[in-house]
Amino acid sequence: MATVDAQQVDETLVFYEDQENLKKLCNFLRSNEGVPVREAIEMDKRVYYLKGEKLVNFLVEPKKGTKWPSNLPRFENRTQAIAVAKDLCTYGFVHRSEKRGKGQLAVSRVRDFDEAGYFTWMYEGDKTFSHLMTTALVVGFLFCTCFPIWPNFLKVFVWYMSVTLLIFIFFLVTARALAFLFVWMAGYDFWFLPNLFDETLSFTDSFKPVIYFEKSKPGQFMYRIGVAVAFFSFCYWAVTQPSEFDGFVAAQGDFLKDLYAGTLLSDMSQKDKENIDKPKVQSLEDLLTKLDEEEEEEEKMLSEEEKLDSLLENLVDEEEEIDEEEE
Repeated sequence: MATVDAQQVDETLVFYEDQENLKKLCNFLRSNEGVPVREAIEMDKRVYYLKGEKLVNFLVEPKKGTKWPSNLPRFENRTQAIAVAKDLCTYGFVHRSEKRGKGQLAVSRVRDFDEAGYFTWMYEGDKTFSHLMTTALVVGFLFCTCFPIWPNFLKVFVWYMSVTLLIFIFFLVTARALAFLFVWMAGYDFWFLPNLFDETLSFTDSFKPVIYFEKSKPGQFMYRIGVAVAFFSFCYWAVTQPSEFDGFVAAQGDFLKDLYAGTLLSDMSQKDKENIDKPKVQSLEDLLTKLDEEEEEEEKMLSEEEKLDSLLENLVDEEEEIDEEEE
């Protein structure tokens, strides 16, 4: 039995002696299923590091719920895990670091693996997804910059999609606020997607948890009563004013129709809308008309100069006549 276990240990170590297999292990360790890491600054660069002991513990006994890759053999004991961790240092997948303060690291002169040391990842993991996202970003940017030459049906589709998304967000925010108001008046705090607008969280974390429900803090009873009275008074007024409320609903319907039709703030003719993306080149008739207008302006300027000259001559003649009479 001991011979079989020793053979399995040897097979595991032989498997991870290949750098390609080590790279597969590192891809798993750098994934979301891998060992937890911390962020720090090392040599003016943001890096991810972990303690050697945590790496060994994870290799021997991964956290609960971790899906270990089927193409990678498991580690049977800490001796195996430490041997592979040393290989990670030897081949440059990680390097040893020293703590210099809160969130600050420096490269250590000691290169050997030690469970008590801190190790910084030099291997960035599988970059295939990152390259695909970068390519998609560049293509999307170029696609958006070509908006003026898009076909008309695609422009209409983007407009409808944008308006629909805007209306959806508006109603989502309104529904969240109303749900919170109703439950808060009953003495509890309730939020649907409470972290939806938290900019410090990632995209997926913004949708966690889905629901937040807790009892409100004490001392808010009078505020809840006041808000409830004001809210239900408004509801009573809306119900007892059917003509005004019906007009409000009709106006909202017209607003949505104009919004989807693109005529909400329209101040251009239909011809200008259709030719909005075409280069504005003046026709021959427009150029001739412009030349005629310029000639007319020049003639007016000349006529004004002639009037000034005649006026000056008249003034000079009058002065001469006055001088002769005085003599």
